[in-house]
Amino acid sequence: MMMTDFTGQYTWLQTEHELSFRKLIEGSEYQEELKYDFNIKGELKHLDTNESFVFNYYKNAHERNHKRYQVLGHFITKYVYELLERVCMLQKVYIPTDATEDEPRSFFFMSKNALTSSSSLIVLLQDHGVFCAGQWGLRTIVSEGLEHGTQIPFIQMALQSHGGVVVLNPNDNFVDLKTEKETLSFSTREESLTSTQSVWWIPKRGSSSPKEHTMYVWDHFISKSAAKNVAFVAHGYGGLVFVDLLVQRKYEVMNKVYSVAFINSMHNTQHQTRSDLQIQEWIQKYCREWVSNSKPLDKVVGSLVKVNCPTVSAGTEKYGLAPSCCLHAIFKYLKSTLKAKTAFRHSPVATRSSTSKKRGNK
Repeated sequence: MMMTDFTGQYTWLQTEHELSFRKLIEGSEYQEELKYDFNIKGELKHLDTNESFVFNYYKNAHERNHKRYQVLGHFITKYVYELLERVCMLQKVYIPTDATEDEPRSFFFMSKNALTSSSSLIVLLQDHGVFCAGQWGLRTIVSEGLEHGTQIPFIQMALQSHGGVVVLNPNDNFVDLKTEKETLSFSTREESLTSTQSVWWIPKRGSSSPKEHTMYVWDHFISKSAAKNVAFVAHGYGGLVFVDLLVQRKYEVMNKVYSVAFINSMHNTQHQTRSDLQIQEWIQKYCREWVSNSKPLDKVVGSLVKVNCPTVSAGTEKYGLAPSCCLHAIFKYLKSTLKAKTAFRHSPVATRSSTSKKRGNK
């Protein structure tokens, strides 16, 4: 079932009974410690008190409370994945494409015809952290709700206005050798917290870092897509990752990407581009950044660091709310830049011969 307006009432959460966050927790050993569910507005509330999530569930036990929060994040990640596949109708694509049967794999999501359609394509690139594909921030989902913390409103708008979307998964870099039960256990036994167990991580080939993941998806999918017009929406560390991609795949990216919307980006134009004036000019012309600021939405914000990137206010001072607050402004910007590029591409180019003909016809 496809929702039509994520910013309105969340009727799809009422009608889509099979997609219940609560059902993921029920039957597990955490159903009492995590007695929460998302309401019709997409807010995480306690089933009995209707209160927001409380971190300090156990008194004077920070480690145990932190583990409980990690478990909540695990269930939220599973829930968001279900929403991406069954509500947004996205496909999960496993990488590397040549992985062996027993090899650890990562994955990302994309719309059904993202690679074959000639319509424009939007790529979502998130900040670094413990959260996975489809999330701008786990803490924002917990405190503010699905509308503000997930990428679903961006996905819906991308599908409606541009046709295709790719949702990257840059933070899915390693496999924990411990079993899921051990990883998510509330136990505070001394042996479960030893450093020898915490170092058993296996990197996923092609996705061992956000930069490698993004590069792999670009090389094997986005660069080969039929779409001639690709745009990126990059949040936080995702902005740094995109600029790295731009430097590493300079001409490919410059030819295929028509615009980039940065949100509180961590990129550094001068440092990353190594004084490449061509790349710096491209960033200045085709990129815009929205930053957390007290000024109204879209008002110019001065920046001494990223002089080559026009910067405007996201309309909020809260870092976690920046993506949702500037959602419509970003798509308005992407629409205008795409229109400008399309108009330029189809505008007639004056030549000497055509000019001579015109003069001769006068």
